[in-house]
Amino acid sequence: MDKLKEFFKGDHFAALAGIELMEVREGYGKARMLITPGHLNGGGFCQGGAIFTLADLAFAAAVNSHGVMTVSTSSSITFVRSVAKGYVYAEATEIVDHKKLPFAEVRVTDENGNLIAIFTSSGYRKEGKGLTSMP
Repeated sequence: MDKLKEFFKGDHFAALAGIELMEVREGYGKARMLITPGHLNGGGFCQGGAIFTLADLAFAAAVNSHGVMTVSTSSSITFVRSVAKGYVYAEATEIVDHKKLPFAEVRVTDENGNLIAIFTSSGYRKEGKGLTSMP
């Protein structure tokens, strides 16, 4: 899975957001982000787009863990609690490992384990596109 972690270093948007991919194994991905003043919205809480990006990277790690390029086709996020400081974590679990159409759930929590958001996404596996063949 080290190759997969190396592959995701090419996700420049996630890197600019300060997101770190912590763990990848088959059907699972975990990422974290330290909330900085640049992540805060006008209300002083972490902006939803930053949390979405964190969850999306964990999703991508989980569904790409099989070595076939997989892209998101539809995503949904529900925010249940706000957060303004510290680390937030996203743990993605692939619920359906379908040949073409995987589905995963991502739970976003704060550093105390409090649930912040639930993200679900379906993907599309690009046949013949291994991760090493991508630009």
